[in-house]
Amino acid sequence: MKKVVVLSVLPLIVMARTVSFSEAINLATTNNKELLAKQRDIEIAQLIVKEPDAYKKGKLKFAENISRTNHAGYVFGMKLASREANFGDFGFSDFLGGIAGAMNYTQGDYGKFKNMMTNPQTQKQMLATQPNDLNYPDARNNFETKLTYEVPLFTGYKLENAKTMALLQLKAKQAKLSHDRKALGLEVIKAYNGAATAKKFIALTKEAAKIAKRFKNTAIDMYNKGITRMVDVNQASMAEYSIKTKTKEANTQFRLAIAYLKFLTNDKSITDVRGFRNPKIPSKNLKTLQANAMVNRDDLKWMKKNVETMKTKIAYDSADEYPTVGAHIEYGTNDDRFTVNTNKDYYLVAVGLKKTLYNGELTKIAKQKAKIEHLKTLQYEEYMRDGIKLEVEKNYLDYMTQKKTLIEKRKTVKMAKSILDETEDIFKNNFQYRTNMMYLLLSLGKYMEAKADVITSTYNKSISAASLKLSIGNSL
Repeated sequence: MKKVVVLSVLPLIVMARTVSFSEAINLATTNNKELLAKQRDIEIAQLIVKEPDAYKKGKLKFAENISRTNHAGYVFGMKLASREANFGDFGFSDFLGGIAGAMNYTQGDYGKFKNMMTNPQTQKQMLATQPNDLNYPDARNNFETKLTYEVPLFTGYKLENAKTMALLQLKAKQAKLSHDRKALGLEVIKAYNGAATAKKFIALTKEAAKIAKRFKNTAIDMYNKGITRMVDVNQASMAEYSIKTKTKEANTQFRLAIAYLKFLTNDKSITDVRGFRNPKIPSKNLKTLQANAMVNRDDLKWMKKNVETMKTKIAYDSADEYPTVGAHIEYGTNDDRFTVNTNKDYYLVAVGLKKTLYNGELTKIAKQKAKIEHLKTLQYEEYMRDGIKLEVEKNYLDYMTQKKTLIEKRKTVKMAKSILDETEDIFKNNFQYRTNMMYLLLSLGKYMEAKADVITSTYNKSISAASLKLSIGNSL
């Protein structure tokens, strides 16, 4: 039976995991599903960078067209393309038949024959003959096999500018991903320190329960000696029970924080955290922090790349001001069956130049729109700079306030503990100035409240420090 119990508990022990803050951050930045999805944007942007060069390499196409027709024009063209056309295909048999008949008719009388052939009426009649072989050819199969290669030689710098824009957007997305990765750290520290704070509250409630139990035992002992009343015993018992309820609430908060940490890190094995994390601020000077933010903020770098992209787009939209030049090379064969017969092959080489002379000023409008977009993005960058400075100042003031508040609250804890100890001493020993359990429990409540304030302030200060650190562009 003992072996069964051990084996059933073993998987839980193996899966249990206590992580440090550094481990939690690394897990989140590596495994977080949202970040992994955003990484795909980087991969797409890397492929977009390759597209302009791919267009420059041109396009090679193979085509095999199989057809059958008795259309006079198509059949004649197919025979001509396969180098099979003869005079019979032109209908010369009908033409020559007319001449032969005339020759037979005038044989031995050359003079009459000559007069007949030079007669305009006779000529008109012969030329009006409709050649049967040309107009009613037999149906023909045709296999057209060809390779074509088309390549742009000059596109008005459109492809070059497209590649520049793609590279800028790749860097912009990389900066944005870096910003999102750092921002995720704030959620991680909220969950991590939330769990550590819940553990402190659990410890606090256990301390309070221990003190309340001591009060109850003291009250029972004094009641047995006839020194105090049963109401004091009941009040101490009620306080002990109430504190145990607070312990359950703190345990629930711990489990919720761990659940959130599991979600952020995509690691279901996490069951506990090591210690509380207090981020360190590199400088306490506001102007220095704001200057650091202008250099280090990844979202500002992202915006700068957007500004550069919009500036390049002005040149991109001006491509129609230049001519475009392209080459077309074609090689193939035509035959009444699939073949690679070089006697029936052909080639075609062509270079084309195209220039838009007038398009209703569409190019001018597109260029002007790009200039406005660039100006708008530039203004957004300035707006972001001002916003970052404000964000740093807000977080700085909040952090300094939290820091001072925590010092004062720690002093309050010492005073509350002193009052609690003195009240307890009066309750037990000073019979001249008797006090009851209600005042003793009130002192305990003030002490617990003061300690809870310190725990909460410590958590708030850590989040404030983390927010300040992130607002200057640093990673947690």
